[in-house]
Amino acid sequence: MSRKKQKGHLIKEVQGGSIAEELEIKPGDKLLAINDNEIEDVFDYQYYVEDEYIEILIEKPDGEQWLLEVDKEEDEDLGIVFQNGLLDDYRSCHNKCIFCFIDQMPEGMRKTLYFKDDDSRLSFLQGNYVTLTNMSDKDIERIIKYRLSPINISFQTMNPDLRCKMLNNRFAGEALTKADRLYEAGIAMNGQIVLCNGVNDGRELEYSIRKLMEYAPLLESVSVVPVGLSKYREGLYPLEPFGQEDAQKVLSMIHSFQKECMEKFGMHFIHASDEWYILAGWELPGEESYDGYLQLENGVGMLRLLLDEFEDALQELRERICTKGYKGCPDKVSIATGKLAYPYIAKMAGALEETVQGLQIQVYEIINHFFGEMITVSGLLTGKDLISQLKGKELGSRLLLPENMLRSGDSVFLDDITVSEMEKTLQVKIDIVKSSGYDFVRAILEEK
Repeated sequence: MSRKKQKGHLIKEVQGGSIAEELEIKPGDKLLAINDNEIEDVFDYQYYVEDEYIEILIEKPDGEQWLLEVDKEEDEDLGIVFQNGLLDDYRSCHNKCIFCFIDQMPEGMRKTLYFKDDDSRLSFLQGNYVTLTNMSDKDIERIIKYRLSPINISFQTMNPDLRCKMLNNRFAGEALTKADRLYEAGIAMNGQIVLCNGVNDGRELEYSIRKLMEYAPLLESVSVVPVGLSKYREGLYPLEPFGQEDAQKVLSMIHSFQKECMEKFGMHFIHASDEWYILAGWELPGEESYDGYLQLENGVGMLRLLLDEFEDALQELRERICTKGYKGCPDKVSIATGKLAYPYIAKMAGALEETVQGLQIQVYEIINHFFGEMITVSGLLTGKDLISQLKGKELGSRLLLPENMLRSGDSVFLDDITVSEMEKTLQVKIDIVKSSGYDFVRAILEEK
């Protein structure tokens, strides 16, 4: 077996009772290769570890190398947890998009918030969207070889010249041909269009949707979301917010294409994010319009799903009260949310108050002073805005906050204020609520 110098991947943990533990692999060891193949990233690892018989090359901290033979069940995991879950450096975006939200953030925030991700591997693992401009032919070949799908693509426009302008990258138009290769190889995709007023809307949007329909049904969905404009845009491309009439035009176009796509493909295909309906003053469409909620992370159908889940949970609660009565202790609680969801959360709270006698819920609409009032989603609210607008208010025994306000897997807000710090400042217990209508009811009633 080749003993060429290999970088290796540091092992952070070995799971108890696993194959790795039986082989005496330890934290601090490095994985160098599997079947004489150097492991570039997590996809190489997952591909080669699937076989029933494998040979793995491990390097101990003292430099000694062990070649271990493994007989196992197909797809059985080795039980290794790596220091870097991707097994490679994260690839950053080299575009200078005219709509990039990261460029609209003030200085002085934590460094991770300024990282521009454009890594196709994270598209598969975490649902991130990529522009294709950072993908080499080798990357495309590996996606096809490993059958990685769906791949989520930020198209923005199908006009190559306009795409170069919007991404400030002279290769951005040419990069669209990579979607052709993925389509020809049968790789499923999802798409996204960040709509900019007077740039890629109107006839350009109509052209883009028509071109993207050529990839259906392998291209399973395309979301259209309005550009987010913070107050920190000095020196950036001049973009204007959409108004009510603009939103109604966008929705009319999307609804027209949805009807056509249903007839051709049996799916709606093109979807508008929730902001468009609120801005237009239109009712949210029903569940059947969202094709299984493929674009929730882009805010497509998030409110509809929340409302429907809440109605189910509320009906279950009413039936339970009707047959057994309510045995809990009615409480006085508060909820804080962003401007976008506020009317819906307030309505849900009112319905719950009517159902449970004695329950009191105060819902507070938090304005985003940090990024600017045009940013209305809860996920971009800071701890400082929450504290400044809730201090001195009647918060009851508990304050409920949606989990999307916090850094993933942590209890820290965007501006590094922690939940415990906010509890001390506001003198109230804080409960974090998952983005589900069922969890909304359970959290308010303190039911598991």
